[in-house]
Order: sequence, then structure tokens, then C-alpha cells
Amino acid sequence: MPALTPDSRVFVAGHRGLVGSAVVRRLAADGVEMVTRTSAELDLRDGAAVRAFFEAEQPTHVVLAAAKVGGILANRDFPADFVGDNLAIAYQVLMAAHEAGLGETGRVVNLGSSCIYPREAPQPMKEEHLLTGPLEPTNRPYAIAKIAGIEIAEALHRQHGDDVINLMPTNLYGPGDNFDLQSSHVLPALIRRFHEAKGAEADGSDAPVTLWGTGSPKREFLHADDLADAVAFVLHLDEATMRAAAPDGLLNVGVGDDLSIRELAELIRDVVGAESEMRWDTDKPDGTPRKLLDVSRLHDLGWSASVGLRDGIASTYDWFLDSTASVEATA
Repeated sequence: MPALTPDSRVFVAGHRGLVGSAVVRRLAADGVEMVTRTSAELDLRDGAAVRAFFEAEQPTHVVLAAAKVGGILANRDFPADFVGDNLAIAYQVLMAAHEAGLGETGRVVNLGSSCIYPREAPQPMKEEHLLTGPLEPTNRPYAIAKIAGIEIAEALHRQHGDDVINLMPTNLYGPGDNFDLQSSHVLPALIRRFHEAKGAEADGSDAPVTLWGTGSPKREFLHADDLADAVAFVLHLDEATMRAAAPDGLLNVGVGDDLSIRELAELIRDVVGAESEMRWDTDKPDGTPRKLLDVSRLHDLGWSASVGLRDGIASTYDWFLDSTASVEATA
């Protein structure tokens, strides 16, 4: 039987974030009933509050998209927050869903990250590479919390037969992304920096943009709408088919292609329409040399990404311009 039925009610945890908001848009297009709560209304780190929520609302399915996320700088400055908050969220939501019986009557989709894989994992990274080597130090606290969440989810499946799947997306971007330069990931940060560099010099020319590292690491980027589509896809799969493809409960989600950070910066500069000189601060860390996912499991099930990188960056930049104009209009 498919996981979703006409009577299904999906709790999307983290519905205001980049991923959660995309999931809400996608499931709404399918006419799926959803229940959501803001962080002010429900602290997902509070076990008693989460259990009370499940008892009162009785969702049949869960998409766990809530997380504390950030780039290299944020991970460096707030490691205790990244490991503590993410571990608490995963434990409390997964255990509350189990205790409410969702593992028997519905499905839990737990969203992780490609940073769970070892720094020196073979490329492209397969699901079975998990826990085969040391992690990248610059995001180890976040990765360890996400790995713990995966272990909790899979332990619930092994011990109790809970219907749970862990989706491991590659680097994400899209409308609703975080453009704060102190906590954002590389793609939205580059959009903002090149945008702010346009005409910023005294003579009206574009200011230079200084970037961390050498520009040589390679990254894969997935639009949030594609990830949301993958979530909807696995929610509709029957459990036997899904588990046959993912016996360890893991499914990578990506596009199967990557590019260097230097190439990404050049592409974003072009989309934004800037002519800034790029300067590379090689005293700053590069991070993991390469993070390309093997997405053959999900492809074999019949799903693949559809948003091209240039088009995705363009639509994300349009959203950034609209949101910036809205803030300025209300200031």
C-alpha cells in the first residue's frame, strides 16, 4: 500500500525554513492535509511539548525538516548549538512519533545532509560510505547530530519495524534561503555579496569580492523544490519497494553533477550581472574537497531532479530581490 492515503495528515516540522516551506508548497499541490507549528508555538527540543502536540493533533506522517543549519563560519562559532539543538530535535521528534504509533500506521521522513559522509569518502558518495572514515572538521558537530538522528530512526525500524526513511540531500538552495553573511551557506552568500558589490565603488564601478579558500573544492547543488518533490515521491512509495532499494534506510538526494566553488562564483556573478574582481583568501579553510552524491538508488526508483542550476540561481536571485524590496518598503 502507498504511504499516503486520502485520510493522511502530515506534520511538516520546520515548515518556515528553506526545505520545510518547499515541502509545504509541494504537498499542498497534491491536496495533502498538513499540520504545522512555528518554533515559538512548539519547541521541538522539548520532549513533553512534542508528545503533547502529537497527542492533540494526531498526524499520520512526519517530515522532519527542522534543523539548526549554517555554513563554515556558523559551525565554527557555535559548535555546541549545532550538535545540541539538532540532536535534541531528532531524538524528541522521532521518539514522539514512535510512541504515537506513526511508525506502524504512517511514515516518518527524516531529512539529513550530505555532510554526514567522511571527508575523504570515495566520489560519488554512496549510502554505504556512512561511518567509514573521519568527518570534515568544519561541520563535524552538525554532522554528528545528523548521524545520530539517522541511527535513532534506523534503530526504531530494526527494533520495532517503524516505517521510516532518511533522505540525505546535497547542498540546498532556493527561495526562502538564508542570506545572512554570518550564517548562510556558500550559494546564497555569494548571491548577496555580488549583489551588494554592484556599483559599490566611489566611481560607481563594481567592488571586488573576497572569497574564502582557493575556490577549488567541488560542490553539488540541489534546488529546494527538487528536494520537496523527492519527499513527496517517497511519501507515495509503498514500504516494500522503498526498503528493497534502501535496505539501510538511506536515500541520497542530488543531481549527480558538481562544479568548483570558483565556477559557482563565476556563474552567480554572471546571473547577478556584476563585474566584480574575485579575490581568494587562501588563509581561510576550503572545507571538504568534494561532496558529490551517488543518486542511483533514487534514480532507479524513478525520481530525478529537474531544476537546472542556472535557472535555479536566477529564480533564487529574483526571490532575494523581491524580499529585499519588501523589507525596504516596510522599513
